[in-house]
Amino acid sequence: MSAFVWQGRNARGQLVSGRVEADDVDRVAEQLLRIDITPISIDQIVDTRRQADSLSARLGLDKPGLNDLILFSRQMYTMTRAGVPLIQGLKNVGGSTRNRQLAEAIDRTLEALESGRGLAAGLALSPRIFPPMYVSIVRVGETSGALEQAFLQMASHLELERDFRARMKAALRYPVMVVIAMFIAVAILMIWVVPVFANFFARQEAELPLPTRIIIGTSDFAVSWWWLILLVLVGSIFAFRTWIRSDNGRYLWDRSKLRMPIIGKILFQGTLARFARSFAMTYRAGVPLIQGLTLVSRAVENEYVGQAVADMRTGIERGESVSRTAQATGLFTPLVLQMISVGEETGEVENMLQETAEFYEREVDYDLRNLGAYIEPILLIFLAVLVLILALGVFLPMWDLGSAALG
Repeated sequence: MSAFVWQGRNARGQLVSGRVEADDVDRVAEQLLRIDITPISIDQIVDTRRQADSLSARLGLDKPGLNDLILFSRQMYTMTRAGVPLIQGLKNVGGSTRNRQLAEAIDRTLEALESGRGLAAGLALSPRIFPPMYVSIVRVGETSGALEQAFLQMASHLELERDFRARMKAALRYPVMVVIAMFIAVAILMIWVVPVFANFFARQEAELPLPTRIIIGTSDFAVSWWWLILLVLVGSIFAFRTWIRSDNGRYLWDRSKLRMPIIGKILFQGTLARFARSFAMTYRAGVPLIQGLTLVSRAVENEYVGQAVADMRTGIERGESVSRTAQATGLFTPLVLQMISVGEETGEVENMLQETAEFYEREVDYDLRNLGAYIEPILLIFLAVLVLILALGVFLPMWDLGSAALG
């Protein structure tokens, strides 16, 4: 319902006004006529707060994060384990949820349950909030009567994913801050410091060496065309983001990330750990193998690896084994292939995959702890070269001028 303000005349002809909530203008007019008020104007009140909320929702600024989904899963696990009716439990969880989009998704799920549909079908109405893997695990738990275990598995899985992302961000924070500081320092030098030396050299009317002329030319371009540089930078970022949103661009970028020096190895091992952990969870939950691989191909968050997992699904549909199809992709390491093969022979695929995930997570932790030791020499060399170029460009002409002054 929306809010409306109205003006009209009563039975005595007096001008009256007020505010009312209704579905549309016609409903407001009907209410006024029932109480013998002839409407003159009816205007809908624009709710700017609701518009801001819808805008933030469209931009994805209010999208629930991993912590919100973890809390939701833990609360639902507690409710279902305690025997609280599902509708009542969802109402309790929705009332305590602070994220607006998640609360709206819970409301849609409640409406689906009240109309006779299942919980998984209700969660599937909000694909931006609940990913397909989440919905599938809940559907399996709902069908098998182990719904509380489904929520517990998802909570544990999301907690591991959150911890992995936090470690990656913590390890990359220092190198990123150093690179940003270096670019800011160079920008300050080019825009404010170098022009002072350029004016000094211009007054001396001396022939400048090549490094100095290059630095002064770069500084003049930065001072004169800073708006163009900023526009090109923003345009490049926008074009890159648009490119990686396309299917081909995302595939090429995800493949390139895995081939980067130093960081590529960590990303690759982390992706394999995510693959093994997600595959183990779907296998343990009883999701059909073909459907599980489809879910895992989306959960790895890498289009290149996801395509390889999709190729595995195609091979399994032809009747081949999991280990054979994984080997045919040429992507997985011998360790992953061996663990899958042993799991197939012993009937413990999920346990082998879980051990594989834990192994790669330990490898990622080790590499992340040593990431600073790998990157610091590269940053120091880059910084030394930058300082050398600036020093030669600034001090060489000063040295020549000093030598000329001394005869």
